Amino acid sequence: MSDDDLTTSVELFLSYAIKLEEEATLRFGQLADAMEGSGNHEVGKLFRKLSDYSRLHLADAKARAGFRDVPVMLPREYQWPDFESPETAAIWATDPMIAYDEAIEIALESEKRGHAFYKKVFEEATNPEIRVLAKEFVEEEAEHVMWLEQWIDERKQSAAMSGT
Repeated sequence: MSDDDLTTSVELFLSYAIKLEEEATLRFGQLADAMEGSGNHEVGKLFRKLSDYSRLHLADAKARAGFRDVPVMLPREYQWPDFESPETAAIWATDPMIAYDEAIEIALESEKRGHAFYKKVFEEATNPEIRVLAKEFVEEEAEHVMWLEQWIDERKQSAAMSGT
C-alpha cells in the first residue's frame, strides 16, 4: 500500500484516521492507568483527558466513515511514517516518576505528529473529498497542539509568578 492510496481512497484514509485515534485513545489510557496506579494523579488526570479527547475523535472518525466500506486491516498492515501510529505517545511515559511538564511535552509531540500526518495527507491528496476530511482533521489536531501549548505556557507563567 502506498501513500498514493491513502491520498486517493476515502475509505483507506478513514481506516487510517480510525486506527490513529484508536491508538491514541489506548496509549493515553494506558499512560493514565500507569500514572494513577503509581500515585502520580496530576499526570494521570492529564493523560485521561487526552484519552477522552482521542475517544471523541475516534467516534467522529467512525461517524464520518458511516455507510462506507472502510477496510479492516491488521496493525502490521498500516504503513505509518514511523514504527507506530503518529499520535501514539511514547511508552516510556509510563515511568511513575515522570513529571507533569515531561508528560505534557510527550503529549504535545504526539499531537504534533498527528497534525503533521493529516497535513501531509491534505497537501498530497488529489481526491477533493479526502482534502475536505483531512483539512478537518488538521484543524482538530492544530487545536489540540494549541491547547497543550497554552497549558505549558500557563504552567510556566504560574511557576514564574510563584518563584519556582
